[in-house]
Amino acid sequence: METLQFKTNIKCGGCVAGVTPFLNGDENVETWTVDLESPDRVLKVETSHSPEEIQELIKKAGYVAEEIA
Repeated sequence: METLQFKTNIKCGGCVAGVTPFLNGDENVETWTVDLESPDRVLKVETSHSPEEIQELIKKAGYVAEEIA
């Protein structure tokens, strides 16, 4: 497992609720959090997926995730 970080446009609890089924429903996602206090709304994901696969999951949920190196 690897911890990946992304800058997102997930802005509120409702947005978090929108992505929850996509991230919780994926067997390759161990844990995840979104820092709603951060200006970049940083999403941290512990996963065996590639950054691109996580970005695709977030896109399916209707949001944007940009990997932070």
